[in-house]
Amino acid sequence: MDNIIDLGILEEPSLCFSSLNTSCLKIDYPLEVRVLLYILFSTSSLITVIGNLLVIITVVHFRQLRTSTNYLILSLAVADLLVGGIVMPPSMIRSVETCWYLGSTFCKIHSSLDVTVCTASILNLCIISLDRYYAVCHPLLYYSKMTPTTIRFMIVVCWGISAATGFGMIFLELNILGNEEFYYNTFLCEGACTIFQTKVAALVLPMLSFYIPAVIMLCVYVKIFRTAQRQACAIQSTNAQMKTTEEKSTISKSERKATKTLAIIMGVFLTSWVPYFTCTCIDQFTEYLVPAVVYDVLIWVAYFNSTCNPIVYAFFYSWFRHAFRVILSGEIFLAHSSHTKLF
Repeated sequence: MDNIIDLGILEEPSLCFSSLNTSCLKIDYPLEVRVLLYILFSTSSLITVIGNLLVIITVVHFRQLRTSTNYLILSLAVADLLVGGIVMPPSMIRSVETCWYLGSTFCKIHSSLDVTVCTASILNLCIISLDRYYAVCHPLLYYSKMTPTTIRFMIVVCWGISAATGFGMIFLELNILGNEEFYYNTFLCEGACTIFQTKVAALVLPMLSFYIPAVIMLCVYVKIFRTAQRQACAIQSTNAQMKTTEEKSTISKSERKATKTLAIIMGVFLTSWVPYFTCTCIDQFTEYLVPAVVYDVLIWVAYFNSTCNPIVYAFFYSWFRHAFRVILSGEIFLAHSSHTKLF
């Protein structure tokens, strides 16, 4: 028996709060692992904040970029900035320490903000896809359909739905509706800050926050890609007799660039979010058997989408890159720098 105890088989598991019988279990990572995770998550948070802050400063400062389309990118950047600056740091502590030490009230606020800004980020991506649809597929209708008033209305609706989903779900406890007894008696413990969902909530809320926007985006970008292909083929067939080898090469390069752009946009988005929402749905129908560490990994993969968005939606455009160079070189502080010609 002594040998068994020495091997640690009968050792009591670590608790988040050793003095409380209702405390959650704690996973004690080695110091080296914890330091590495803090460095990784801190770096991810910092890159997310800096990248999206550059986008915000660019759109707000340079007059040439104050367009309806870029205001959508600005709204997206604000959502992603909040993910990196407000959501990621507390999540980092929770993931590394495997316990929540910031209090139950702040847990609710953090969870609400988490759902709100992540949903806002996804919905903004959806709105941007609709904007690109009219710009590419119906250019003659673009300025009549996507007016500044329409853009502002879509942004307000986007943030309104996100806030209602995030704060309504947590503070009105819609996520545990109908299963309160199981949640309070079995699932809840001191030191936990996870979003519990009933089977109904696990189907309805992801539909609003992810699946419907994702399907819309996928359909829209497929339509954009096909339209771009048809336009390129029409140009080739119309001017086939007049084209030089260099001109044909230019069109071919343009097609490849468009394909690559759409692949990156949907690839990053789906890779980031599909695993998390799939796991969320599965967990509710397997009696909540998914380990907490799996959730931690998948939510950080999802957060990574906010890190990539400035690269995909801003760095891709040459005028944004020019603006970033002006900002980082300090030229932004020069007189009349807001009137700089970026393209």
